[in-house]
Amino acid sequence: MNSDKIKLYGTLTIGFIAAILEFVFHLTGYAQLIISILGLLLALIMFIDMIKVLKSGDFGIDLLAITAIVATIVLGQYWAGWIVLLMLTGGDTLEEYAANKAKSELKSLLDNTPSQAHLIDKEDITDIDIDEVKVGDELLIRPKEQVPVDGVVIDGQSEVDESSLTGESMPVNVKKDIHVMSGSINGENPFRIRAEKIAADSEYQAIVKLVKESEMHPAHFVRLADRYAVPFTLIAYVIAGLAWYISKDPVRIAQVLVVASPCPLILAAPIAFVSGMSRTSRNGIIIKSGTALEKLNSAKTVAFDKTGTITKGKLVVDEVSIAPDFDKKQVLGYAASIEQNSSHVMAQAIVDYARTQTVPLQEATDLKEITAEGIVGTIDGHLIKVGQGEFVTDEKVPEVKGSGVYVSVDGKYAGVYSLLDQIRPEAKTTIQKLKGFGIPNILMISGDKKEATEMVASEVGITKAYPQSLPADKVKIINGLDKSYHPTIMVGDGVNDAPALALADVGIAMGYKGANAASESADAVILQDDLSKVSTVVKIAHDTMKVAKEAVLIGIFICIALMVIAAFGLIPTIIGAMLQEVVDTVAILYALRARSDRL
Repeated sequence: MNSDKIKLYGTLTIGFIAAILEFVFHLTGYAQLIISILGLLLALIMFIDMIKVLKSGDFGIDLLAITAIVATIVLGQYWAGWIVLLMLTGGDTLEEYAANKAKSELKSLLDNTPSQAHLIDKEDITDIDIDEVKVGDELLIRPKEQVPVDGVVIDGQSEVDESSLTGESMPVNVKKDIHVMSGSINGENPFRIRAEKIAADSEYQAIVKLVKESEMHPAHFVRLADRYAVPFTLIAYVIAGLAWYISKDPVRIAQVLVVASPCPLILAAPIAFVSGMSRTSRNGIIIKSGTALEKLNSAKTVAFDKTGTITKGKLVVDEVSIAPDFDKKQVLGYAASIEQNSSHVMAQAIVDYARTQTVPLQEATDLKEITAEGIVGTIDGHLIKVGQGEFVTDEKVPEVKGSGVYVSVDGKYAGVYSLLDQIRPEAKTTIQKLKGFGIPNILMISGDKKEATEMVASEVGITKAYPQSLPADKVKIINGLDKSYHPTIMVGDGVNDAPALALADVGIAMGYKGANAASESADAVILQDDLSKVSTVVKIAHDTMKVAKEAVLIGIFICIALMVIAAFGLIPTIIGAMLQEVVDTVAILYALRARSDRL
């Protein structure tokens, strides 16, 4: 149980005991004593906390609360003091709940960290702990296994999935002298590498380290109510001082300060934040803290990952170019008939395209797939090859803007598919809405090549793109932003985005694929496959902050009006404390408007 809950339950318990002592056993002195001890003890704790806050350069609202508690107790208005204590401890507990909405550990990232390596010693293969790997060791990478450390291929060839590192869905061909990163997932064929780094210095472990470091340095953000603390406190002291000076009655101080206790300031904002967080949940978005909503409201930068975020992370055929002297439907049929026998990510896109063109598929024989090159087979006596340009033909083949898959018939170039990662249909509208919310700096940071990154950025209306960015590069870009472009929002979906998500003022994870490191390190998680939820959560943040500010100001204006009335001695202390309940209720009911989608 945290300290705020202990204070709340302690206040309720002491109040219950004091009520029995005074109203059942008529031991008024004892009731006053235990409430006074509790009040002064909590006032001392609050004073110590306030000193720490002042040392950090901030001014909180605790000074006014401390004064109200001490004044009521010293002047014998102990029940009024207890009511103030109840509101303060209740508000702190609610604020703690709003600020700590279950931020979990990075379980997925840590669980997926490679733990073993297959060491090759001459022709013997020994399993060793990953931390025992030394630079220069020869290691075997078996099919479907993670690469344990960064290294260079010395024998064999395969395809590796680097999506957990770069975020890009396209498998990477690896062969002799090609560098591979730890955390990459091998495809179907074994290969050998020479370790270039120890485990602690390798890419995947570096991601874990970056996330931990980023989370250890969270951005500081001031509570909404603190912004109104100084003027409200000064007004309360001036009114209380004038009331005492004019009336010569010290009780007027307690009467004024009781109605001036900052309960509406403490309660209104957290309740609005909890209401806003409830609204985001209904809209398929999980917000982990009220502070995240406050930062979303004032964000100046949104940085997007590309693959799986701006795009769907699924390859589709963008266009097909057929060579002269070849029939388009026949080439499409040949290619799809061969590719339907392959498990390659590009193969499915080609088969799906043929189906959309209502091209019939045929049975192929003598099939043979060559990793990282392509697939070959025979249809109607013709030798059909589909894959890399140099694999399918000796002829010169045209370049394409996306990823090219070439087709040859009997060794003659027949056509080429240009495959692209499909842009989300809602991406452009989402970017426009974010600009409409007054966010001036919208970026795209991608591990993909320059041409693909800039093409996608141009399509959706993003003017600044950073291609070929690894996790460490994404962190550097976020870190390098000018202060005028903060607070920052980072939107991503993969393990490779986790460090940047943790470092940004607000990290938003596209977590619809399930729990992963991106979701764990983010401040908000979108549970649906819908990028427009990014603009939705920003709108909810704007609405929530507007309601929170209005609720706080309503509470302040009512309190000022009551202070003026109390200054004339028209509100007894205990009545003033009860009127605070009315003010609190008004502020709470108004703050609850943040739950509504109709704002």
